[in-house]
Amino acid sequence: MKSIRLVALLVTLCALSFAQVTASFSGRVLDATGSPVGAAAVTVKSLETGAVRLVNTDMEGNYHAVSVPLGSQEIKVEKQGFKVAVRAGVNLTVGQDAVVNFTLEVGELAQQVTVTEDVPIINTTTASVSGVVGARDIKDLPINGRSFDKLITLNPGAINYGLRSPGTSTSNGSTFSVAGRRPADNIVMMNGIEYTGSSQLAITPGGVSGELLGIDAVREFNVLTDTYSAEYGKRAGAQVSVVTQSGSNTVHGSLFEFVRNSAFDARNFFDQGNVPPFRRNQFGGALGGPVMKDKLFLFGNYEGFRQSLAVSNVSVVPNAQARLGRLPTNGVYAPVTNLNPAMLKYMQMWPEANGPELLSNGQPTGTALSYNNPRQSIHEDFGTIRLDYHPREKDSFSAAWTVDDGNAVIPQADPLFGSGNVLRNQVASAEALHVFSPNTINTMRVGFSRAAFNYNSITLKPFPADLSFVAGADPGGIVIGGGATTTGIASLTAAGPNNAANVWNRRNLYTVTDTLQTTRGRHQISVGGWFQRVQDN
Repeated sequence: MKSIRLVALLVTLCALSFAQVTASFSGRVLDATGSPVGAAAVTVKSLETGAVRLVNTDMEGNYHAVSVPLGSQEIKVEKQGFKVAVRAGVNLTVGQDAVVNFTLEVGELAQQVTVTEDVPIINTTTASVSGVVGARDIKDLPINGRSFDKLITLNPGAINYGLRSPGTSTSNGSTFSVAGRRPADNIVMMNGIEYTGSSQLAITPGGVSGELLGIDAVREFNVLTDTYSAEYGKRAGAQVSVVTQSGSNTVHGSLFEFVRNSAFDARNFFDQGNVPPFRRNQFGGALGGPVMKDKLFLFGNYEGFRQSLAVSNVSVVPNAQARLGRLPTNGVYAPVTNLNPAMLKYMQMWPEANGPELLSNGQPTGTALSYNNPRQSIHEDFGTIRLDYHPREKDSFSAAWTVDDGNAVIPQADPLFGSGNVLRNQVASAEALHVFSPNTINTMRVGFSRAAFNYNSITLKPFPADLSFVAGADPGGIVIGGGATTTGIASLTAAGPNNAANVWNRRNLYTVTDTLQTTRGRHQISVGGWFQRVQDN
C-alpha cells in the first residue's frame, strides 16, 4: 500500500516558533522612563557553539529571534546613547518561545550592564500545553531499562499504555496515552523527522528489548498535548519532539555500563530449586566536541543491550501414562480404543512432566504440570551520529542519523517453541537554515525514516523430520480440547509455533519540509509546506 500526504501553505499569524527542534526569543526594549527603544541591535549568541543571531527592535521596541539553537544563550542589546545590556545564563528548551525584556540605562556604549542570574523564562506567547523533559531528568532519574520515553508520564494527563502481552515484544516500544487519546494518535519526531516503528500492534519507535534506547544521545524532548499550532500535523494526539545531543566548543563525553543479574533476585514461587539465571548488560558511551571551533561540531553515541533470562514457566502437558496412549476412564488408566500408534510421536512436542498430576473432581485427567525455565535472549545495538556546521553567520547546517538494530528469542508457553523478533529502525535528517535578513529566516529539512519488523516462529530444540506437517518445515501447531488456533485456551498448553508469527513489515517515510518565517512588529508570519511519501509493505 502506498499513499502520499501533502500539506502546503500553512499560514499562522501569531507569535509562535518553529518549535519542533529549536526555540525562540521575543521581548521588548524600553528606556528608564518606560518608553520604547527602536532600532536597537539585539544579538543572541549560543554559549555552546558560538553561533550568533542578529535582530533589530521595531519602533515599539519589540524584537523576535526565531529558530534559535537550544541551550545556554547570551543576549546583548546595543543602542547609541545607552549602556550595553547583556543577559547571560538564559537556557532555551525545545519548543520554547522565551520572553526576555530589557530596560536600557543612559550612558556610553563602552559601558555595559550584565545580568548573569539564571532566571526562569516563562512561555507567555502560545496556548499550547506542553512539558519539557531536559537532559538532567533524562540522565539522572533511575529508569529500569534506560528507556527515556517512560519519562513522558512526567507530563500531566499522560499514562503508559502497554499493548504487549507478558513475555512478548510484538509492540516495539512503550506506548502511551495522552489526554485520553488512543496511543495510535501520537507521533514522535526525531530532530523534526517522524521516528516510526513497525509491528503488529503499534508504530511506536523502540527496540526488541521493549525499550527506546539512547538516553545519552537525547538532549531533551517536549510533549505537546493540546492546542498546538498548524505546523504540527498528521495525528491529533501528543506531538513528541526529540532533539539529539550535538557537539560544542567544549569536548564532552561519557562511558557507562549497567548490570542486572539473578544474584540480586528473589526466588519465584514457581521456581524449582535455585533462582533461574538472569543477566542483563547495558553499556556504551558518547563523545562530542569541535572539529573547527565555532564552525564544525560532531557528536556520536553507542549503546548496547544484552540480556539472557531464564523465564519461570508452568505448562500443562501429557503425563507419563498419556504419552503411552493410556487415558483414565472412571479413574482407571486404560489404552485408548482404536489408538493410531503413529500419533504417539507427537508427544515429543510437549516437555516431560515434573510436577503434580492434575485432577478433575478428584479423578485423574491424564495431564500434569511441567515447571521449566526456557531461555529468553535479547541482543540490541543503538547508535547516533550528528554533525553541525556554521559556515557563516547567516547559514547553518545539521545532519543526524540514528539506527536501532536488534533481535530477540522469546519462548512460548510450550517452552520447546518460541518467537523470533527482529527489528531495525532508523531515521536520518538534514536541515539547512538561512537568514535572509534580521526579520526573515528560511528553514528546509529533508528526512528518511524506516522501520523493519520480522516476527518469526522458531523451535528451541531439534525435532525429527517426521513431525513436520509440511516437508522441510518445522512442526505445525497442535491444540487439544481448545479452539482452532495455537493461541486459544485448551486442555493442554498449545504446542507448536505461534500461528500469529511469520509476519514481516517494512515501513518507509520520506519527508520534505520548508518554512519561511518573518516578523512584522509584534507579529510573526510562518508560511510552510510539508510533504511525506509513505510506503507500508
